[in-house]
Amino acid sequence: MNVKAEAKDSRFDLLKWLLVAALVIAGVVGNQYFSAEPILYRVLALLVVAALAGLIALQTSKGKAFWVLAKEARVEIRKVVWPTRQETTQTTLIVVAVVLVMAMLLWGLDSLLGWLVSLIVG
Repeated sequence: MNVKAEAKDSRFDLLKWLLVAALVIAGVVGNQYFSAEPILYRVLALLVVAALAGLIALQTSKGKAFWVLAKEARVEIRKVVWPTRQETTQTTLIVVAVVLVMAMLLWGLDSLLGWLVSLIVG
């Protein structure tokens, strides 16, 4: 019984994805067609079409899986321990110092090799 339900969902999923694609194409073509209209109206219309396409896409099995993934990612982001302002400043200064030292070393090596090549070439 479950296999039949999944087969039915996948058939309707295809129709839903085709409807989403049609909405996206209609949004692009409509935006081009109404290019003489004020940008505010076109942006609002595109936002409505995008929201409608997103809602339809979320009704598919892949859309539902994406929504679950997004909610789980949000939970994981809340678990992250972010650095303090002092840690961020110190790390940034260390990175800048290392970059400057490496730049000076590479500049010196480039100058030395350029001088050696000019001696050899004449």
